[in-house]
Amino acid sequence: MAKKKSSKSLQKDGLSNLKTTSITSANIIKSNRSKSPSIKKFVTEILAGNISYLSRAITLIESTNKKHQKKANTILEQCLPFANNSVRIGITGVPGVGKSTFIEVLGKHLTDNHRKVAVLAVDPSSSINKGSILGDKTRMEELVNDKNAFIRPSPSGSSLGGVAQKTRESIILCEAAGFDTIIIETVGVGQSETMVHSMVDFFLLLKIAGAGDELQGIKRGIIEMADAIVINKSDGENIKNTRIAKIEFSRALHLYPPKENGWQPKVLTASALENTGIDIISKMIDQYIHVTKKQGFFNAKRDNQNTFWLKTTIEDSLYHSFFNDKNISADLRQEIELLKNSKTTPFNAAKKLLKKYCLLYTSPSPRDRG
Repeated sequence: MAKKKSSKSLQKDGLSNLKTTSITSANIIKSNRSKSPSIKKFVTEILAGNISYLSRAITLIESTNKKHQKKANTILEQCLPFANNSVRIGITGVPGVGKSTFIEVLGKHLTDNHRKVAVLAVDPSSSINKGSILGDKTRMEELVNDKNAFIRPSPSGSSLGGVAQKTRESIILCEAAGFDTIIIETVGVGQSETMVHSMVDFFLLLKIAGAGDELQGIKRGIIEMADAIVINKSDGENIKNTRIAKIEFSRALHLYPPKENGWQPKVLTASALENTGIDIISKMIDQYIHVTKKQGFFNAKRDNQNTFWLKTTIEDSLYHSFFNDKNISADLRQEIELLKNSKTTPFNAAKKLLKKYCLLYTSPSPRDRG
């Protein structure tokens, strides 16, 4: 009989402390964990619609491990020719507006009408311990068990706009896996939240009536980007309030300049709890996609989004390269001390550091780089 491993040893390996766990079985488990499918296997299974491989590939995308990132990039490149064939819908709203419930009901409506739906739900990360709840799957019990749906909660981390840093790459994999509708649920409403608008075809703003929420939305300017406003929780005693809110938002929309594509944003009411108004919302989204594709705006918008994200990625890469450079770190600390002692200005310090950084990366001797 194989010798048992100690409790501490098993816990260190991340294995359960069962009496039946032996060195042999523990080694088998560890061996299986260490094995990673080939890139070809990943791509083949993703194109076949294998949810397990899709999830594992997204995990690679989200990983900060350089080997994982390299593998993920190759998988993305090979899946790209099979992507860009979905409708991408962004849904945002203040906490408590009922985003998860609304998305589940809309998702079920779409799958009942022979659509394949992927939900990329971005979960807020704590600014203190960087942890996130990742509870969207538990809030979408019906949809998570739907064979034509895929739900992937991801932590937002420090990415601008509350959208997970790798959401765009995840969209590509979901499209390659055969999902024709991609729904992106964002953290909430705010200035940075507008980033979601740069990666979707249709931007839907969820609101609630009678919570002092109407004016707040107008102040933040989110309404100007919305292709539709849906006032949720239009049920019970709240029906009257939602009707009043609908009139107010409709009036507010006329204060904004017309959209480039000529689309007039709609204001609708719905109840995710009672499953009312969902069919009308679905048809409205279909109408929008039909109109924008016919006039050529749909593809033009996608092209502009790709250009935007190319520039954003370059900015992010330069940012991380700058602050992770060993040659810059020491000088940065010195400049911060000079700032504290009022011996320099933020602008002069920045110019000095950037000048050194540029010289480092235009130097003929790359060995001197950090």
